[in-house]
Parts: sequence; C-alpha cells; structure tokens
Amino acid sequence: MTDRPHAATLTFCYPDSDAAGLVAAAVSQEVGEIDGDRSAAAVFRDGAAVRVNVGADDLVALRAGLNTWSSLVEVAERSLEAVDG
Repeated sequence: MTDRPHAATLTFCYPDSDAAGLVAAAVSQEVGEIDGDRSAAAVFRDGAAVRVNVGADDLVALRAGLNTWSSLVEVAERSLEAVDG
C-alpha cells in the first residue's frame, strides 16, 4: 500500500489462527484487484487476527474502502461458518 494522507486499520479477531488464515487468504486475493485510483489496501494475519490497512487520498475514498473491505471480510466469515457448520 502506498502512502496516502488518510488511513485506517480494520482488525478482525478469530477463535484460532486457522480461521484467521482462511479469512486472510480469501480476502488477500482482492488486494490490487479492487483498489481504485484514490485508495489501496493491504491484508495481514497476525496469529488469530486479520488486519486490513486501508489508505486513501480523501475521506470519501477512505469510507468507501473501509466499507468494501468490511464487506469482503464479512462474506469470507459467512463462508467459513457455512463450511464449519
């Protein structure tokens, strides 16, 4: 992720590192694919947590980026729940 004047980090905690790894792997595929001209993101896993760093040129782009990445993580979580039963 390049330096942008506005940034935020979303942190999602899971029961174990396996669940975090699956969510991180699912959403990491989108890095670079959905970034716009005004925003970018990076995904990291740290143990049982997944961090999504979003940077943007302006606050509107930051809000849009945060909404997008929150939604992507939510879909990955629902998929994980469906598989786990």
